Amino acid sequence: VQLVESGGGLVQAGGSLRLSCAASGSTFSINRMGWYRQGSGEQRELVARITSGGGSTNYADSVKGRFTISRDNAKNTMYLQMNSLKPEDTAVYYCNAVIYRIGVTYWGQGIQVTVSS
Repeated sequence: VQLVESGGGLVQAGGSLRLSCAASGSTFSINRMGWYRQGSGEQRELVARITSGGGSTNYADSVKGRFTISRDNAKNTMYLQMNSLKPEDTAVYYCNAVIYRIGVTYWGQGIQVTVSS
């Protein structure tokens, strides 16, 4: 499985961005996908995740009500709509995909999101 993120960039506080994660390869095996982020000097943290059918989602408390995770299985793409962005949302955002059967987690290369105050 290969994952490629897009849609990052620089935005002012209060603005919006939509990240995309395009998956290729054995996408039919993916059970769960998610978005993580890592700020400078910080540990990588979960932002949101979604099951293969999209029926179950989880969000970090810090983004609840502002971010929405979704996926389009026909396009093998996952999205993260980010609204009301804050400077503390500045980080490198990574998408991942988990295949339970073989116990493997795949990661994208990461994309920078910078929110200016």
